[in-house]
Amino acid sequence: MAAQAAAAAQAAAAQAAQAEAAESWYLALLGFAEHFRTSSPPKIRLCVHCLQAVFPFKPPQRIEARTHLQLGSVLYHHTKNSEQARSHLEKAWLISQQVPQFEDVKFEAASLLSELYCQENSVDAAKPLLRKAIQISQQTPYWHCRLLFQLAQLHTLEKDLVSACDLLGVGAEYARVVGSEYTRALFLLSKGMLLLMERKLQEVHPLLTLCGQIVENWQGNPIQKESLRVFFLVLQVTHYLDAGQVKSVKPCLKQLQQCIQTISTLHDDEILPSNPADLFHWLPKEHMCVLVYLVTVMHSMQAGYLEKAQKYTDKALMQLEKLKMLDCSPILSSFQVILLEHIIMCRLVTGHKATALQEISQVCQLCQQSPRLFSNHAAQLHTLLGLYCVSVNCMDNAEAQFTTALRLTNHQELWAFIVTNLASVYIREGNRHQEVLYSLLERINPDHSFPVSSHCLRAAAFYVRGLFSFFQGRYNEAKRFLRETLKMSNAEDLNRLTACSLVLLGHIFYVLGNHRESNNMVVPAMQLASKIPDMSVQLWSSALLRDLNKACGNAMDAHEAAQMHQNFSQQLLQDHIEACSLPEHNLITWTDGPPPVQFQAQNGPNTSLASLL
Repeated sequence: MAAQAAAAAQAAAAQAAQAEAAESWYLALLGFAEHFRTSSPPKIRLCVHCLQAVFPFKPPQRIEARTHLQLGSVLYHHTKNSEQARSHLEKAWLISQQVPQFEDVKFEAASLLSELYCQENSVDAAKPLLRKAIQISQQTPYWHCRLLFQLAQLHTLEKDLVSACDLLGVGAEYARVVGSEYTRALFLLSKGMLLLMERKLQEVHPLLTLCGQIVENWQGNPIQKESLRVFFLVLQVTHYLDAGQVKSVKPCLKQLQQCIQTISTLHDDEILPSNPADLFHWLPKEHMCVLVYLVTVMHSMQAGYLEKAQKYTDKALMQLEKLKMLDCSPILSSFQVILLEHIIMCRLVTGHKATALQEISQVCQLCQQSPRLFSNHAAQLHTLLGLYCVSVNCMDNAEAQFTTALRLTNHQELWAFIVTNLASVYIREGNRHQEVLYSLLERINPDHSFPVSSHCLRAAAFYVRGLFSFFQGRYNEAKRFLRETLKMSNAEDLNRLTACSLVLLGHIFYVLGNHRESNNMVVPAMQLASKIPDMSVQLWSSALLRDLNKACGNAMDAHEAAQMHQNFSQQLLQDHIEACSLPEHNLITWTDGPPPVQFQAQNGPNTSLASLL
């Protein structure tokens, strides 16, 4: 017995020594690999060699699986060798499923491998992998929630919002069961965002009400609480802006701006939450700051506060440039593109067409770097080119750009915006497109069955009907439509629409010989246009004031208005010539495929200036 015990003790000691030796060589190789990975610059090839050196030792399954995961991760994140990365991650996933209580390696391998599959456009391989990982992770709250978010995001990228919403609903219920109200709110707010994208407004309202209650009642990490509130308020603000309600949104927007100021004063708490299901952040603080700038720009542009829009765009773009030096997150490029889209529209209104064109070119360059970004913004890009074409009086090109944009979008609000602008192009072109024009006007008839719920777009549709009636010489009908626009635009502080409606009404009264009523319309139009500032309305208003004062025998006022008109004409003409001389002006002919890479310089402007002067 004593001999047996001694032999057993000897065997155990030998095993312990062997394990210790195995651990020491493994830790040494791991230390070297990490040293090379974190060197400046990183020495990835040497890091990979150190990790590969683990396998000849025939390590236990736990070390083997973890090493495959580490190799797959390094190759995925630091090289273009996706085939080897995939091979290592697949082995890590396979082996880790055979090892008990090895959740972190198992689910990280599944998560990273599905990411790689998506990058390789093998979505059909990613989905079943994530579904299996979700099925076997129910006892691991953090990974179960993370994998649900990941699969929901995958469905969202495929535009299968119904499946994504279902998964987020499952996640919200799971989070409730495991006692994580914080993560439950994240799931519900994410679902609310998708429902807003689907325009399922009847489902959105009760969901946002529930989210508001959860956010207010949750007591936890102050930064996490405020980030939930930012998410909630961003959804509310964008919902209002989508509905074109720029006056109604002001209290929510103010709360959002106060909320982001509060977050910026809070210090990150290093204490980890006690519930592993709470280990999530919606967005980093810096990203949230840019997002709040972005929705402020959207509001300022819709309301016609274009100098404010410019100010916040400059702040946001400066912040983005700093972030992009350290962070290559795709969301930053999306923020940048949306900001540029809005500021381009502002520039076209304020009479800075050349700058707008260069910024359109910048959007093209950003879209060239990301096929997904281009897919999501192609319709907006062609819409912006259409608006630019209108501003330089290239109406045939404007028609081609708007028609291309219509072909590329299934977003209802954008569709209505494009149709409204295309109808205005056909109206200016006279009798060339009568049949098509009547068809378009019927599809955006604001009196009945208007296709979207946007207050702003419906008001714009009334304006376009008024413009059409004016060109047809049906002045009483035009006045009815324009008064409807005024009523709607005044209700929600839509300053540009108000200015445009006032000046057109002033023009109608001038044509009818009612000079006093004309003056009552044109003077406030001019004041509002100067405040925005809207160069086209200022040009139009100054021409009317010149003619009105001349007709009324006010020579001095007529001379002053004529001088103003001359100044505006010169500014617009100079900008027009500069824009048309840029090589980027050739973008107006692009209507198919990805954005062109290079532009040929033009000999000079070849567009008519008649509409400007």
